[in-house]
Amino acid sequence: MPSVVKINVLTVPAEMREQLEQRFANRAGMVESADGFEWFELLRPVDGTDRYLVYTRWRSEEDFQRWQESQAFQRGHAQAAQERAGDRGEAPPQSQGHGHGQGPAASGSEVWSFEVIQSATPKS
Repeated sequence: MPSVVKINVLTVPAEMREQLEQRFANRAGMVESADGFEWFELLRPVDGTDRYLVYTRWRSEEDFQRWQESQAFQRGHAQAAQERAGDRGEAPPQSQGHGHGQGPAASGSEVWSFEVIQSATPKS
């Protein structure tokens, strides 16, 4: 069974880049222990675009779905919502969802899904 790649494409205005990167840094380590997790990268745009890519690789679609339904996922996204509220001087929200990129750091979000059919690693 091929691995599954999920790429969350976040549209982030230039003035919010540092804030977005800090939020991801604050949540570092939350996904690494998930069953079926294989890889994570936060990719910063360098060629005049405002779109960050959040790249994750999973053993299967089922593993990714379990992660999305997990308490660790909910905690990480609730933390993001609380940080956004604090940034705006508001009380923390009661909901655990974070709006998937619709807070002040990102103005839009979409998820791309792929199966890995070929990959390479450096030769020793």
